Amino acid sequence: MEVDVNRNGYTHRLEFVDRVAGHTGSRGAFRPSHKLDRIAKVPKTRTGVRFWPDLDIFDGEANISYEEVRERVNQICFLVPGLKVRLTDRRRGASGRPEEFVSKGGLADYVDLLSGDGAQVTGIVRLNGTGTFTEKVPVDGKLTAVERVCEVDIALRWVADYDTRIVSFVNTIPTPDGGTHVAGFERALTFSVNDVLRSTDPRKLRRLKDNGKAQKEDIQEGLVAVVRATFPEPQFRGQTKRELGTPDAQKIVYDVVKAKMSEWLTGKQRGTKVHVRALVDKVIEAVVTRVSAKQALDTRRRAAALGSSGMPNKLADCRVHPGGELLIVEGDSAAGPAKRARDSTWQAVLPLRGKVVNAGKSTAKAVVDNTEAAALFTAMGGGSGKDFDLESARYERLVLLADADVDGSHIRCLVLTLVYHYMRPLLNAGRVYAAQPPTHSITTGQTKTYVYSEVEKDRLVDELVSKGRAPRVTRFKGLGEMDDDELFETTLDPTTRVLRRITVDDAAAAENAFSIMMGALVEPRKDFIIRHSRDYGHALDI
Repeated sequence: MEVDVNRNGYTHRLEFVDRVAGHTGSRGAFRPSHKLDRIAKVPKTRTGVRFWPDLDIFDGEANISYEEVRERVNQICFLVPGLKVRLTDRRRGASGRPEEFVSKGGLADYVDLLSGDGAQVTGIVRLNGTGTFTEKVPVDGKLTAVERVCEVDIALRWVADYDTRIVSFVNTIPTPDGGTHVAGFERALTFSVNDVLRSTDPRKLRRLKDNGKAQKEDIQEGLVAVVRATFPEPQFRGQTKRELGTPDAQKIVYDVVKAKMSEWLTGKQRGTKVHVRALVDKVIEAVVTRVSAKQALDTRRRAAALGSSGMPNKLADCRVHPGGELLIVEGDSAAGPAKRARDSTWQAVLPLRGKVVNAGKSTAKAVVDNTEAAALFTAMGGGSGKDFDLESARYERLVLLADADVDGSHIRCLVLTLVYHYMRPLLNAGRVYAAQPPTHSITTGQTKTYVYSEVEKDRLVDELVSKGRAPRVTRFKGLGEMDDDELFETTLDPTTRVLRRITVDDAAAAENAFSIMMGALVEPRKDFIIRHSRDYGHALDI
């Protein structure tokens, strides 16, 4: 590779052959050397680099893209205002006409270019500032604290479009994957715009209540921005330098953007009030559109979860109403055996996926919007909350089928909390039951016995062993692990199953228990656990 460099009125040349630097003499012999040869005199104003690649090293089909070089030269001129670059493609077939690039406005000109010819919402906003940070770098073999100065230069504008275009640089290096400087910019922008939205108190956002806060996507709708941070020895994530990793850059950019955007948004800069009002209207419209779209999607999802009868699709209903019972099971694994083993005349099965919303500390809206809670309310048919109508309930009993382990107990507690707060008349009427599935089966010969605790299992095994028998013990990990016959005999058959009726004898005591164990306040629960840990043992895990 031959490299010619114009500097200080001369052209300097250095060649490389097989990765060795040197020069080719007049007779064609190559001699290694790192000294630069002066080969020509040129005007002092002429600068630049010219090189020829060695096609023995480079792929023969490799090609320099003029458009990529042109784009990069254009970027450099925006980043270094006043720099003039003349680009000429003299290859065979090229036009050979030089193009000249220069920018006096810097990043503002770049944003103007990126904005296109469409309608504009705001003018170009310039945000500049500096900050310092300290980092440890190796100096003479020792880590030494060095103070760095970070300069922040940002230009941005909103256009009447929906796409977001943020271009970022560190020094003159493009960072297409962003990094800490872009993170600081986005955080500060989101904070500043939300701050001005709160001060203007728009009626449209008040109607949305908790959903009325603008998110990053709402604020960046139609945003065109160029973000640049300049400081020595930046740290990058990965070898390609596509993303800045210097942590301190985020806070410095955040502080600069937050302060300068506040000045612009509050109208302290002359002539900005009209643009700020237009931006606020655009962001409000984006928030309202996003929330409306989400509500419409939630409505479609809720409708899709219901069958043609208006009931949840996952509900395996029974034929007799209201004399039947609704069996609540954990997920599809338990739902399969329950559906096969049940008596479909009077037993309905509703699987709940995951853990139900904790009605003891969630808002009414969060409970109503919860898919599993909504499925239970719809299947039961009596409504929810203070409007729950016991006479309209579609089932005579609500039976909770949960695994005989800690997770099962937790799910049962969550469902009971939901029933207590939103379907309490069922509890008051004694129409809520918890099935008691066995923990083990013990088989000797043709006899199978079910036990409901470790203590009961150990006692029966010891008794059988003392009589010279060899019992086979099966541990039920969950209802889904049972055979259909086992599930029917232990939890579904009214003649053999064990159900526990859940009642509320003392309303005040029940309210206290639910608020302590399932409520939002942690301290009462912590005190209860500490005070009763010896009495309750492992059961407190639920």
